[in-house]
Amino acid sequence: MTSKVTTTVNDGLAVVSIDNPPVNALSHEVREGLMAAARQTEQDSYVRAVVLACGGRTFVAGADIKEFGAPPKPPITPDVMNAIEQTSKPWIAALHGSTLGGGLELALACDYRVAEPATKLGFPEVNIGLIPGAGGTVRLPRVIAMTEAVTMISSGRPIGADRALSLGLVDAIANTDLLAEASELARTKMDAPPLPAVSARPVLQPLDDGQAADCLDAVQKKAKGQQAPVAAAELVIIGASQPPETAMAEAQRVFQRLRASDESAALRYIFFAERSVPKFAAVDGVRPRPHQTIGVVGGGTMGASICAGLLLARCQVTMIEQNDAALDKGMQATRAILDDSRRRGLLTESNHHAVLSEFMGTTDYSALAQADVVIEAVFEDMQVKTAVFQQLDAATRPEAVLVTNTSYLDINELARRTNDPSRIFGLHFFSPAHIMKLVEVVHTARGAPDALATVFALARKLGKIAVPAGVCDGFIANRIMAAYRLAGECLLEDGALPHQVDDALREYGFPMGIFEMQDLAGLDIGYAMRQRRAATRKPDERYVDIPDKLVEAGRLGRKTGQGYYDYPDGKSVQQSAEVNNLIAQESERKGITRRKISADEIIRLLLASMRAEAHAVVTEGIAETEQAVDVAMVNGFGFPRWRGGPMFSQRQAEVQNESQDHD
Repeated sequence: MTSKVTTTVNDGLAVVSIDNPPVNALSHEVREGLMAAARQTEQDSYVRAVVLACGGRTFVAGADIKEFGAPPKPPITPDVMNAIEQTSKPWIAALHGSTLGGGLELALACDYRVAEPATKLGFPEVNIGLIPGAGGTVRLPRVIAMTEAVTMISSGRPIGADRALSLGLVDAIANTDLLAEASELARTKMDAPPLPAVSARPVLQPLDDGQAADCLDAVQKKAKGQQAPVAAAELVIIGASQPPETAMAEAQRVFQRLRASDESAALRYIFFAERSVPKFAAVDGVRPRPHQTIGVVGGGTMGASICAGLLLARCQVTMIEQNDAALDKGMQATRAILDDSRRRGLLTESNHHAVLSEFMGTTDYSALAQADVVIEAVFEDMQVKTAVFQQLDAATRPEAVLVTNTSYLDINELARRTNDPSRIFGLHFFSPAHIMKLVEVVHTARGAPDALATVFALARKLGKIAVPAGVCDGFIANRIMAAYRLAGECLLEDGALPHQVDDALREYGFPMGIFEMQDLAGLDIGYAMRQRRAATRKPDERYVDIPDKLVEAGRLGRKTGQGYYDYPDGKSVQQSAEVNNLIAQESERKGITRRKISADEIIRLLLASMRAEAHAVVTEGIAETEQAVDVAMVNGFGFPRWRGGPMFSQRQAEVQNESQDHD
């Protein structure tokens, strides 16, 4: 069997190469190979410097996550890093692709680092409920400023090579040949005085007690209840005043504790679920149709955002609107999103011009004659959408795939109203479409497999997590959210106030409460949906009139300055005496005796409603698996990622209850 780590020596320079596709993870075999290479190069008197490099498309992109559930096999990663750091000969890390987690810890154990311009460097461990456990919390603040180290490790966000160079994390950028330039640097260091080990260097720009407290407070607020970011920040700050050995040992203890936590189990679960759920068996091995030239019908908020996302993915986009005024407004909205992307550094000036050159708009459907895919994003009304699709039938070529962005409507019925139902699907974006990662790919009764494969391929091109969904009112996420929203409204009638429900949800880990979220989206959206469903509503179904009365009173949410809350300056949020009085009146009108409802009961009842509807969605085959539900709710509606989703958190609670019963 070919070794995953090889060493070649030429003219006093050893090149240690890792080849463990696809991402050169620090598996047990790689760790063994690196430990052997450290010993071999140290003992070989002919070797005067070492370059550490990786084959394939990336440097080491992290630990082998598949090993997390098993006891660690020696040599463990910290011992490998220490062995490399303690060698007497200079080690130069040649970085490319993704230098993440254990990969960046490995690079920090080396004396110098050279990176290709497109390299990304970071510590994403907090995203799976962990902290860097192999010396990263100790070495990083000895290479870059303490505040920057805290931010990198607690946020999990990677940085680019240019930023890494400015911080001092890398010593040079290789603009032509990475291995050649790293080797050249290594040769210049052969006779240079040896550097102290990174872990033995002084901390750069240490924080005083007040600065440290402020830093930790900021991390805690952003963490929203998640343990790992706070633990990571504490380790960086506290470790700065400890001997390196003590700080590293503490980091290992914290790493092992977090690895065994429910939080890390949930984050690892959702990490793998997001990769498995989009693999829809019906299109496995099916070749998609072309999907580069895209039409978007509708230039409203959603249509403009969809156009922007497509343009950022380097598609050619044509916007269609019903008149010149609407078209101009939609195109301006799209350009504003792209301008913002340029301001935030997501687009360079030249790329901004290139993207805009691929964007055009018209009121003439004939401009879609050569489109590969057309996405409809018009008003949520079956007759309006039918009229659009009938025009698309006439304007597009037969092999073009036609997609609706409907949130609730019956796509099978819409498909039946077209000439060729086999090319009709749903692509349900979440707002804002150019930012939100989730998209539901709604498969239909008569859809062609290669057309469906095209929709999945387009979702991947957009960088989305594509969750397959069957046809029903609301598909997966919106259907579950409708039940969750009704449960929240029932809590208002029973005794809670909007801020009490929202406070409980934020404390649980949601980024915002259910009533805040509705105010942000606009209460008229839910009102229109309820009006549409009124004729088919079951007579015995509990119905809460409070949100309808708010809309009829002109309280549509943030956009009108009043919704469930008051927004006196458009930004600050205040409880509304008017709304609280309306809620009390509605309870009295229905003969409901209001009672005090605790935060724990609020969460229990809301999660129970969410899970009951989710079970129905899975049982009916709308969602293929419980994992699909969890991925949709985490990425679509902000269910706390570190709790894994409503279905996973329920299973975790059941396991804990069983364990307590046995105790």
